[in-house]
Amino acid sequence: MRKSTKKNGFEYIKKEDADIIALQEVKCDNAKLPNEVKLAEYERFFVDSKKQGYCGVALYSKIKPINVTSGLQNTKFDDEGRMITAEYQNFFLVNVYVPNAGSKLVTLPKRLSWNATFKEYVRKLDKQKPVIICGDMNVAHKEIDLTNPKTNTKNAGFTQEERDGMTEFLKEGFVDSFRYFYPEKTGAYSFWSYFRNSRSKNIGWRLDYFIVSERIKNKICDIVMRDTVYGSDHCPIVLYAHL
Repeated sequence: MRKSTKKNGFEYIKKEDADIIALQEVKCDNAKLPNEVKLAEYERFFVDSKKQGYCGVALYSKIKPINVTSGLQNTKFDDEGRMITAEYQNFFLVNVYVPNAGSKLVTLPKRLSWNATFKEYVRKLDKQKPVIICGDMNVAHKEIDLTNPKTNTKNAGFTQEERDGMTEFLKEGFVDSFRYFYPEKTGAYSFWSYFRNSRSKNIGWRLDYFIVSERIKNKICDIVMRDTVYGSDHCPIVLYAHL
């Protein structure tokens, strides 16, 4: 969060002028927010990690939500500040930062357990009203979603288990909005490593998503990767919808 202010990240946010802004991995306790991020026209909601300087998610909304809850309501996962859910009149918005499977896949079991718990949580929301999920899902679903699929099959974010998890989730009645509009588009990424000039060479991964309940897919208009916006190893993505 502090790095974003130094790199004029919130100047971009002001220019985008979105109705709802979802941030992941903010790494800043709500009590220590810089003044620059306290945007007067937005309601602000933060979920902190118990470990300072780790994870954390935030939601800015021009419309006051009906209700806001933090986490999965599961003590196994809710200490790291990875999720916030806002209820609006016609939909739920889930802002999420999914756990990474880790170096040498040491946390893959945790990741797969998260997937199962998350799927059940969202399924219950979807029974009440449509759901929009946004954030860092930490998986490139298909080979088209990263530059080098063949050399990454045993790396976090592209294991068969993680990819299957996304496939199974979408089968529950959800749509990957980017692939809904652009099913064959290549070279469309939201994350680039800081190593080897990956971003300038567009050696990337599509890890960030807007996933929506299938019954509202006709209400979404477009999704845009702001890949020319710098300041992070991820770029912003923007969903346009009439809800």
